[in-house]
Amino acid sequence: MYNHQSEHAIVKMCDVLGVSTSGFHDFKNRLEQGETEREKYDRELDQAIQRIFYESMETYGSPRVHRTLLDEGYKVSEKKVANHMRDLGLQASTPVLFKSTTNSNHSLRTYENKVNQEFDVEAPNQLWVTDITYIRTLEGFIYLNTIMDMFSRKIISYRMDDSMTVDLTLNTLKEAIALRQPGKELVHHSDRGSQYCAQSYINVLRDREIDISMSRRGNPYDNACMESFFGTLKKEYLHRYVFETKEQAMLAIHFYMRFYNRRRKHSGIEYMSPNVYEVAYQKTNDKFAFAD
Repeated sequence: MYNHQSEHAIVKMCDVLGVSTSGFHDFKNRLEQGETEREKYDRELDQAIQRIFYESMETYGSPRVHRTLLDEGYKVSEKKVANHMRDLGLQASTPVLFKSTTNSNHSLRTYENKVNQEFDVEAPNQLWVTDITYIRTLEGFIYLNTIMDMFSRKIISYRMDDSMTVDLTLNTLKEAIALRQPGKELVHHSDRGSQYCAQSYINVLRDREIDISMSRRGNPYDNACMESFFGTLKKEYLHRYVFETKEQAMLAIHFYMRFYNRRRKHSGIEYMSPNVYEVAYQKTNDKFAFAD
């Protein structure tokens, strides 16, 4: 209508298109006067929200988007961010329940639960938690073993294999020890799976004087942090795809692990990423220096 106002009567065009003349004149005035400061701010805010959302691989809801905006210098409320995300049709993936792969039907020695669902610690290398999950591909399953430091929620080591063997967990543990060089104050917490009760695995823990803790039988809350991580990994990222090959799934997991440690904001660590949280700790504790 605006482009054709010199050719046709405005009243007639409004009547044909079902638009009020007052509405057209309001539009015309805004167009000719340019954006208001509020309109410009809202447009730029929408662009920033969309950028942050898609950079997070569509995993961030309004709380994490809001914290990222604050980090970038925006002065905006979480409610406003939530409203803009709703208007833009942006909705984060929500975690799913994690299905355990634990096989505790074995005759190997198990150990008492020394953590008792108390996962908060004051420094790195005080509590590591570990677990195994599976990822489906058209070639079959792959199994992922991870070790998380509960101080920063960082995945300090992970390995993948075609089967749930002791080698899978043992190699993950050895890598974590090599990277972090933990002291005697460390507690290692797992479920009662045979891979964690295997003598070769226990020997490595004992040689390093690492305290051993295991979940009670049939109580998933005893290792809730790892189960929550796997649920997040699958719902936020893996469940979007059908992996034709195991190699595709492994590459996707490598990609997510880098994103998780380096960029994903975690509500339990002041909405920082695990790496950023550890760097902040290192600035006041020089003896800790970890690999990226």
